[in-house]
Amino acid sequence: MLYLIPTPIGNLKDITLRALETLELVEGIICEDTRRTSQLLNHYQINKPLLVLNDYNEVGQLPKILSALTSGQNLALVSDAGTPLISDPGYKLVRECIAQNIPVDSLPGPSSVITALTLSGLPPDKFFFLGYPPEKPGKRVDFFKKLSTTYNLLPATYIMFVSPHKLLRVLEGMKEVLGDIEVVLAKELTKVYQSVQTKKISKWLEKLKSPKGEYILLFR
Repeated sequence: MLYLIPTPIGNLKDITLRALETLELVEGIICEDTRRTSQLLNHYQINKPLLVLNDYNEVGQLPKILSALTSGQNLALVSDAGTPLISDPGYKLVRECIAQNIPVDSLPGPSSVITALTLSGLPPDKFFFLGYPPEKPGKRVDFFKKLSTTYNLLPATYIMFVSPHKLLRVLEGMKEVLGDIEVVLAKELTKVYQSVQTKKISKWLEKLKSPKGEYILLFR
């Protein structure tokens, strides 16, 4: 069986008893970054073989993982932080498991998307998770134009991940298309320096000089 196991998004205490129990049970753990996963496993004194699965080696690793699963091994798939597959590798593996009738179980647990939404003060009744915005400026502007059309049809809270080195460009693109709207920026969730603040885009552009850390951006 393949187990999808959410891991803490910051505070290592935010892991369920069931997740720890399952990590102890499996024969191996599939992860994106052995350094990040080893920190968690060492903290809880869990020693298991690690197999790396990422966007660069997925084609080569899938047959090996599927072979282990079909031979009867129980494996866990974890993300660097949060719930696996959400803007992380693993979707193709789960799809192949389903196609080959390999059992898959997904454990509930931490999600930065839901944590940010509930802290934002924005309406949580309807929301769209947008992943990461497009890399190229032209495609990013087109993305926001389509988004503004969607919003007019179905108002909701929109949530996206933004890397620190792209944050200012994303905000500038949003301002160009959507206007100087208020956006919420959340970072360091569950950590000592957790921050969730709301400002107009122009104010964020004035304040942010060299952003650090991963951001979750929300707006309505």
